[in-house]
Amino acid sequence: MKSTPVLLVLVTISCLSLLACSDSSSNGNKPSANPAILDFEAYTWSDTSPGGYWAPRAGLQTVELNGRFYLLGGRTPNPPQGPNPIPGDSVIWSDVWASDDQGVSWENILTSGVDTHWSPRAYFKAVTLDDYIYVLGGQDFEVRPSGCPPFLPPETCPPLVSFSQFFNDVWRSKNGTDWTRMTDAAGWSPRAGLSATVLNGEIYVLGGSVNDDTSIVGGPPLRVYFNDVWKSADGAQWQQLTDNAPWTKRAGAELVTKGDYLYLLGGEEGFLCDPLPTCELPYFNDVWRSKNGADWELVTPAAGWSARPGHQCGVIGGTFICFGGFGLPENPVDVWTSEDGADWQLLTTPPWNARSGEDIKYDFDIIVIDDADAGSAIYTFGGDRETFDFDDPLNYLRVDDDVWVFTNPNL
Repeated sequence: MKSTPVLLVLVTISCLSLLACSDSSSNGNKPSANPAILDFEAYTWSDTSPGGYWAPRAGLQTVELNGRFYLLGGRTPNPPQGPNPIPGDSVIWSDVWASDDQGVSWENILTSGVDTHWSPRAYFKAVTLDDYIYVLGGQDFEVRPSGCPPFLPPETCPPLVSFSQFFNDVWRSKNGTDWTRMTDAAGWSPRAGLSATVLNGEIYVLGGSVNDDTSIVGGPPLRVYFNDVWKSADGAQWQQLTDNAPWTKRAGAELVTKGDYLYLLGGEEGFLCDPLPTCELPYFNDVWRSKNGADWELVTPAAGWSARPGHQCGVIGGTFICFGGFGLPENPVDVWTSEDGADWQLLTTPPWNARSGEDIKYDFDIIVIDDADAGSAIYTFGGDRETFDFDDPLNYLRVDDDVWVFTNPNL
């Protein structure tokens, strides 16, 4: 969802060297010589961590660097306060956790809120390049206890209102503890739910949105979406490749590298439509690709999977695997694979062994291992299962702190 559906703006809804792996933002997509790696019907889902380390959260980011998993930021919903809950009311994190056993156990290596690194945020992006972790953009969240936003008549003004600040700063670190600010303001405007990846030694940033969705705050300022594309070799100097790509402006899309191409998959330009459930939701399932970020070609206007934001796509053995995401009336219970991004096949086993859409996450993150010899896997971290029923007193509990692995046990 931005970011993503629910809740904060939710503008997004918004990736082992020892195993020669990559996160979802890097180039782990070498063709596999081991046919078992491409036998995705033989893959199984396993919950690998007992949880209880980092707080349950959505809009987080994960990367792998030099054999360690790193988990950064995100949002944890607060329990509703009083009879009029504030949609999106959350603790926003800037902590960093590290794992040396593929997500089973974790160490808190950087505390949230200290002023030595990036400020608390969710629905941002993190990628790895040249032994650095990069943090890009995102948003925070604040509940203001008094005052009325100018777009609401005083008589309808709630006692508490929500507000998000959006970022376009860029930070980097070699160890997740010591951070350097590369720029206060990148060339691209502040945003959350942006998409980012690395191709040929450069970071690409595109899409996203700014301002909270009207389904969250109930009025202006209107949410603005982007379809510009930028790149940088160091996170400090940015080059705009296009200010108007041919794909529709969007947030919460997946951007992955496969071969020499960037692939953009799905996303959203809003969370709801009217009247539900017969209206066409403002979600996408088109697939686009580009070699340079400036020139794009349409791979398919409609992939086999339903239109959605907040999903994830990885690449193993040159094959896309996409799953998760937000949907209405329920989240999509499916996993899809494709060799070319145009033709898609539905796998038999649902993600996370889900029994229904209530078990499906969005705004989670993944790390992909793509290694023909050591074995391949997709790890998932946390995620959101909240609905738009803001009056549900237990809705805030539908955010997770688990780690799952999708792999072939025969490898």
